[in-house]
Amino acid sequence: MAARQILTVAETAQADKAAIAAGTPGSVLMERAGTAVADAVAAHFRPQDVIVACGPGNNGGDGYVAARVLKARGWPVQVRALGEPTTEDAKAARALWDGLVGPLDGGFGEAVVVDAMFGAGLSRPLQGAAAAAAQAMAQVSEKVVAVDVPSGVPGDTGKPLGPSASARLTVTFQAKKPAHVLEPGRGLCGEVLVADIGLGETSAKLFENGPELWLARFPWPDATSHKHARGRLIVVSGEAWSTGAARLSARGGLRIGAGLVTLLSPPDALAANAAHLEAIMLRGFETDVELEQGAAQVDAAVIGPAAGVSESTLLNVLALARTGAALVLDADAITVFRDDPEELFSLLDRDDVLTPHPGEFDRIFPGLLAGSPERITAARKASERAGAVVLLKGSDTVIAAPDGRCAVNANGSPWLATAGSGDVLAGFIGGLVAQGMESFEAACAGAWIHAECAELHGPGLISEDLPGLAPAVLRRLFDER
Repeated sequence: MAARQILTVAETAQADKAAIAAGTPGSVLMERAGTAVADAVAAHFRPQDVIVACGPGNNGGDGYVAARVLKARGWPVQVRALGEPTTEDAKAARALWDGLVGPLDGGFGEAVVVDAMFGAGLSRPLQGAAAAAAQAMAQVSEKVVAVDVPSGVPGDTGKPLGPSASARLTVTFQAKKPAHVLEPGRGLCGEVLVADIGLGETSAKLFENGPELWLARFPWPDATSHKHARGRLIVVSGEAWSTGAARLSARGGLRIGAGLVTLLSPPDALAANAAHLEAIMLRGFETDVELEQGAAQVDAAVIGPAAGVSESTLLNVLALARTGAALVLDADAITVFRDDPEELFSLLDRDDVLTPHPGEFDRIFPGLLAGSPERITAARKASERAGAVVLLKGSDTVIAAPDGRCAVNANGSPWLATAGSGDVLAGFIGGLVAQGMESFEAACAGAWIHAECAELHGPGLISEDLPGLAPAVLRRLFDER
């Protein structure tokens, strides 16, 4: 399975130029694109009235092709245009359309609408008739098929600058763009279909997160595996009244396959933890020095869930950083460095993973998220600055590595909006890293499996359910490998 690239607008244009330079005329690419749109309409709707809204550029040219193909297949098709085509390929496509072309005004009634007004390269707000048409499409989005992106949605950010259309289905070409996987663009696009029209290859480092990206290197055990070989993970517990979060992480690490998982606990929390643990081992520690000793022979460590924003948490992170174990830092272990993020960054290396939600992200990378055009740029800059993998949580979770690799999680689940789900995610990642999985791929796999578990359960999910749902997802992955 090939990993699914995500291309920026510029990278897509580069791929387009490469295909043309290699001998495929632009008109042929447009014919393939428009035919793919027509195929998508036919696959998703029964034959009925279709209105194709065409803009002046190549996006509109794709629309003229789609209109001609649908009409040839017997569909009743109207074309409404914002004006005459302005590119050579679009002019040629317009010339082959043998029906009437009306002005783009008014509503669309009960017809299926093909939105071919503007593509991903639009960088200004829609105005006039285009804005009115986009707003009308947004009212009937269940019957809209967008070409490339819904008009008004910039391809590189997914953040409309003004009015925008929304669609039930979006047909794009070669690869998804950031707008297809980042909110709010993802929600405006509906289902996204990627059509192969024969564009050139690119060397992008941005991917849609999925098994294609990491399954070939997933750390499955073999016949010779034993518990010590399957990875040793520790999770640091909070104080007596804050122990549940660390147990969730520990259980997540155990369920994802780590061979030995130990909860390291302050003395006053030992009894509470002991009452709830079975396969997870328990060990007490009183000082950061004892924590360092207890973590000396482990492969990975999770710290932060309900750890407390305190001097002891800071010292504990410093202690774990001295052990050589790969670190997964979540929640309080991130926030505790808000007054001196550089101290945190000085401890980290490329095997470590930070898993902040946007608030925690802003505490150690102040202003970076708000000052970036989108979450991908923010996560990449943060990872480079920290020298570690950064997983920026959200419905469109972004995972970035210091070497520029980046993935966007497109299977985010609303059922994960429950207390403690992030603690399980930290455990999933820690458990995979402990088994020897490279940290960026471990973070990607952990995030994807986490969301799949939530979808498997659906309504009523609580974080305690997540570890127990992992085996079903793992079985599916094992069978698909």
